Amino acid sequence: MSTTTGIDAQRATPATTAIHPGYRTLWRWHFYAGLFVMPFLVVLAITGTLYCFQPQIEPLLYPGRLTIAPQALPRLPEDVLLARARSALPANAVALTAVVASAPERSAEFVFRLADGDKQSVYVNPYTGEVLGTLSVERRFMQVDRMLHRKLLLGKPGELLMELAACWTLVMIGTGVALWWPREKTTARAALLPRFALKGRALWKNVHAVMGIWLALGALAFVLTGLPWTGSWGKQFKALATAANLGAPPGSWGGLPLRSALPAKSGAQPAATETHAKNKAHDEHNGHGAHAANMDSMPGMVMDDLPLPLTPWAVGNTRVPDSHSLSSADEANAVRPLPLGRVVALAASLGVTDGYNIVLPASATGVYTISYFPDDPKDERTLYIDQYSGAILKDIRYGDYGAVSKAVSYGTSLHMGRYFGVANQILCAAISLGLAAMAVTGCVMWWKRRPQRSLGAPSRERAAPPMRGWKIGLVLLGIVFPLMGVTLLAVWLADRAIFGRAARRAATP
Repeated sequence: MSTTTGIDAQRATPATTAIHPGYRTLWRWHFYAGLFVMPFLVVLAITGTLYCFQPQIEPLLYPGRLTIAPQALPRLPEDVLLARARSALPANAVALTAVVASAPERSAEFVFRLADGDKQSVYVNPYTGEVLGTLSVERRFMQVDRMLHRKLLLGKPGELLMELAACWTLVMIGTGVALWWPREKTTARAALLPRFALKGRALWKNVHAVMGIWLALGALAFVLTGLPWTGSWGKQFKALATAANLGAPPGSWGGLPLRSALPAKSGAQPAATETHAKNKAHDEHNGHGAHAANMDSMPGMVMDDLPLPLTPWAVGNTRVPDSHSLSSADEANAVRPLPLGRVVALAASLGVTDGYNIVLPASATGVYTISYFPDDPKDERTLYIDQYSGAILKDIRYGDYGAVSKAVSYGTSLHMGRYFGVANQILCAAISLGLAAMAVTGCVMWWKRRPQRSLGAPSRERAAPPMRGWKIGLVLLGIVFPLMGVTLLAVWLADRAIFGRAARRAATP
């Protein structure tokens, strides 16, 4: 349950404490969890709600670029549109990604990397070839919103803070439900419906508790579906799931490096596509796999490193196909790669027709990478296509995922408000904004009753109850989430060292 508690220590009667031993201890941990989580929860709620409605918001923000008036004309070939987009940028701009969207009101989008490293999206009218404008990929509103949601725009420290806030939300939910749990002769109606006849702080407390219990399940779902995407715990979880054959498809981690077969010299037919399995060990030992002049094909890169807006969780750590440096003579004699239009047609023949991204080959041995991340996880696809022959080097589908990856895929779609359309968006927004309201009401209660020159934490129990179940639960939580475990220990030590000493002084006659 999301709250900063705000319940004043003097309000817990001796009778309550005697009948329900452990109440104050739960209350105290609820207070600490809420005090830390509240500001992050407000940020997560607002940014998450905005991101849920990205399909509706972005066309309103950039109407002259993302959307156009449908025309009764055939669409220009993808290669012509790419050439028009390239002409709008400096000659040294490198084409990275083509966004394929067949909706008649959508413009064609291509992502380029400029000489200074900045990435720019170029929008082209697919009917006339007119360049509609550009947008910085990193400064685009929804990308800024997403980075706020994930990292507070603070890089790795912000990412760790957000992960920690999510973990402490679990403590807040557990203790909040325990504090609310009906006791004695409380009716279901009194426990589940707010009592608006109450006045003052009692009304705030009642609304806070009832609203919290209705939102608890949604808050738990948000935390559990968001944690697999975190930069620290999420990566370790993915590695563990993969090691247990429950995560990424076989071969995605440490599998054979896939690359386009080098074409034959001029006058000869292109060589047959292969994965060069026999040379794998030799290549890795000698450090091959980096294209020295191109940052988009560095060795060790994974799918999450590619210029894609989003990548399915299951393939995020799949190795990017290796690219080998070629001599100038080899490059001069190389056969030209397939045009982009042929790759789009090939994808359509495989059942991928709309709403996907194509990462263009970064070198003469790079491949076309198709990433399809639709609303329904069952349709997710990741394909690697030889840039010369069009051979399918690998086709990763939902059915190839392990059990954990399948569950995470559905959780992600629900978390983002994508799985069942507008109703999913509204549900996510209601939960998110409700949690923000919980944080605000908890803060108001604490502010109204806070003691002067004091943090206002609930007082300790006179005789600490055993609470073995809770202690075991917190220890297990700290083991599963090590970062949280460290902070749990730090809070416990600080509570005993600082507030415990003050309590002992107050009890001394």
